[in-house]
Amino acid sequence: MLRRFPLLASLSVLAFGAGAVDAHAEIVRLHGRFVAEHGATEVVKGGVKATLDTSSDTLKYRIHYSGLSGAVMVAHLHGPADEGQDAGVLVPIPGPYVGHLKGTLTLTPDQVKDVLDGKTYVNLHTAEHKDGEARAQLVH
Repeated sequence: MLRRFPLLASLSVLAFGAGAVDAHAEIVRLHGRFVAEHGATEVVKGGVKATLDTSSDTLKYRIHYSGLSGAVMVAHLHGPADEGQDAGVLVPIPGPYVGHLKGTLTLTPDQVKDVLDGKTYVNLHTAEHKDGEARAQLVH
């Protein structure tokens, strides 16, 4: 039958092919609360709210914080690591660092997997705590 109706065959492939791609794309909501780390004793407040778009490999984030020992010098997305473990920088988070940040990061497929597996965290670095003063593990 498909031989007699080549247009129908082509449309079937397009319809099922497009459906297969969309079936795997999703938006995942993530969050994390900042906690002091690396010996920091400040009472850090704030957190991260983010959405991961698996169809475009992008992470849209909103970060708010207060109570640090000083100004944030740099911020990063780190991983892969379980909560309480350290890991290298995956992606820098651009400033300006003024108590809140928002933006979108483009990730690699491996980084997307790390985010989905709960193995990434946002780290805020200050002059007093260059290894990181506050950390928020991203979970969903």
